[in-house]
Amino acid sequence: MVIIDENLPACQVSRLRKWGIRARVVGVEIARFGIKDDNLIPVLHRLRGATFFTLDADFYDDRLCHRRYCLVWLDMAAKFSAQYIRRLLKHPSLDEAAKRMGKVVRVHPNGIEYRELAGRAPRSLPWLGL
Repeated sequence: MVIIDENLPACQVSRLRKWGIRARVVGVEIARFGIKDDNLIPVLHRLRGATFFTLDADFYDDRLCHRRYCLVWLDMAAKFSAQYIRRLLKHPSLDEAAKRMGKVVRVHPNGIEYRELAGRAPRSLPWLGL
């Protein structure tokens, strides 16, 4: 299940849907509009296999790792967010929900960084020719 933070522009969500990516938006289909970050984490705990995409850097924190969800910080201008969400979801190392669970991820134009449960050091993945 792809969850999009309310801070992403609606045009980017529309683009994802045109590409066939089913996404639910916080404040519209998930939780209430304006929900605080701390209150969103328990919502994600209740959703099995959720991957949450946001422009908020506060979510790139290994203390937030949990086996039931994946947090993705889009470290870029909002106008590129749909493009990089799609690239992440097609990346062979993260193309299935099971591969993403338990991670907090930073997506940026030069690649992907992620942290996992058990306090391992951050890992990096390059963008492939996607």
